[in-house]
Amino acid sequence: MTFFRLLVVLVGSLLSYQIIYSQTYRVDYSVIGFFTALLLVLYLFYLVAQLKKTPLRTILGGLIGLLVGLFIANLLFHGILFNLFDDPRVNFIFYIFIYSLFAYASVEIGLKKGDEFDLMRSLALKGSQGSEKIVDTSVIIDGRIADLTETGFLEGVLIIPQFVLQELQFIADSADPLRRTRGRRGLDVLKRMQNQAFIEIKITDEDFSRIKEVDAKLVALAKKKSAKIITNDFNLNKVADLQGVEVLNINQLANALKPVVLPGETLQIMIMKEGKEPLQGIGYLDDGTMVVVDHAKKLVGEKLDVVVTSVLQTTAGRMIFAKKQ
Repeated sequence: MTFFRLLVVLVGSLLSYQIIYSQTYRVDYSVIGFFTALLLVLYLFYLVAQLKKTPLRTILGGLIGLLVGLFIANLLFHGILFNLFDDPRVNFIFYIFIYSLFAYASVEIGLKKGDEFDLMRSLALKGSQGSEKIVDTSVIIDGRIADLTETGFLEGVLIIPQFVLQELQFIADSADPLRRTRGRRGLDVLKRMQNQAFIEIKITDEDFSRIKEVDAKLVALAKKKSAKIITNDFNLNKVADLQGVEVLNINQLANALKPVVLPGETLQIMIMKEGKEPLQGIGYLDDGTMVVVDHAKKLVGEKLDVVVTSVLQTTAGRMIFAKKQ
């Protein structure tokens, strides 16, 4: 790509030199044309690079503004100001000035209104589908948020800050195979969510350079936008609660949706390992809930029918205590 760009710059500049020389036979004019073409092509590459970073809504707003401005300038000049001056050269300069003025002003207005249009669209989504929600790295890597949005239980605008994407990319580039796999899984989850119809994924460049920690940046952004935070991080949950930011914790949602188990119910459990306390064995339900069984230490690897004696619910999850039937 770099070679192609250099070739375009060189060919464009040489063509400019040759065309001007063929018309004027003056080397000085041709050299000026050569360097003018060189600068124009370099500026064109710079402009293309900037447009790649610019949201489509902003580009469309600028283009619409430019067209409207040129149309108004054309009506104004040819309808009212045509041949305003006796000297044709002055008329031409005035013509260029009017068109440039209206083009610049209209592009500026178009760029601004393009951003405002996106803001109005976000506000409309906010009013019809709930407040904006900021997604943190732990939720993206976890992946269950994609299932929630796919089923329609989670709607509206999901904001992904650029600093969260950078953290996700850093994890995906990690030398640790496990971290690298988790990071790439998170990127795949984001791609999957972008193709879903129930939500809008919005990438924001808003950052807080004086704040170093990602969690603190998330809280600051949520307070600025009056948005909720979606997370699985227990510490972020606590910090956000202390600062008055509403948090949606997917782990808490998963715990709330687990089937209710009451004392006296019978379960069939595979004893997976020994417990920390004497004679205890540990098994798990299909949803991952830990079951502590008394007097099952020596029954590792066996399936047992057990009776629930008590259920302990904590912020970290649920734990069931049982005894052999």
